[in-house]
Amino acid sequence: MTRPPQRLRPRYGRIVALTGSLAVTVVAVLGGAGVLPTGATPPATAATAHGALSPASSRVGTMRADTDTDAGADTDASRATSDDTRVLPSTDTALPDGSGTGRRVVFSESRQRVWLVTQDGRVERTYLVSGSLTDNLGVGRYEVYSRSKQAWGIDDSGTMRYFVRFAHGGNAAIGFHDIPVLDGRKVQGLDALGTPQSHGCIRQRRADAVALWRFAPLGTRVVVTA
Repeated sequence: MTRPPQRLRPRYGRIVALTGSLAVTVVAVLGGAGVLPTGATPPATAATAHGALSPASSRVGTMRADTDTDAGADTDASRATSDDTRVLPSTDTALPDGSGTGRRVVFSESRQRVWLVTQDGRVERTYLVSGSLTDNLGVGRYEVYSRSKQAWGIDDSGTMRYFVRFAHGGNAAIGFHDIPVLDGRKVQGLDALGTPQSHGCIRQRRADAVALWRFAPLGTRVVVTA
């Protein structure tokens, strides 16, 4: 007894696979011949056609933490914000006459500006600052006698960093530091630099505070001019 002839069923899986392989081969040949433009998107695979994530779309994004830590001056300098590194309006940047010689930090009260001067008299850096609202600092020569990377102001005036002290005020030390932070916010904007704003010290933007911290170890001369 013979079996009736069986009808051949098309094997769709193999057809799809062969079709896909043929398409890839054609794309490769045409691409190699210069028919297709460089960077043409290849045909979608079965996985991407059915909504599966491609390797590019399955990557997990990462965020870099930008917290303010005591990791050091190098870290703070590299993390300066765009606002902190922008160039402030330039005024008269000439070094004041009669500021002495040798390595020194010069602060002009009338111009609200600081200069970092090297041993050979070259100005390494100059920038606007915010000094005291009161006349609590006399013209003269001083010397750095204390430094603190983190400090707290008197009368709940906030916290500050890179404090370089060189004079003694009536109630507290006087020195250079960055703009204090109170309740999570800076107590003044960068646009106010160049005008007196402080209770007694000399405020600097963070990048400049870091630069002076590096420049002025204990014993560094500080010259205050009118």
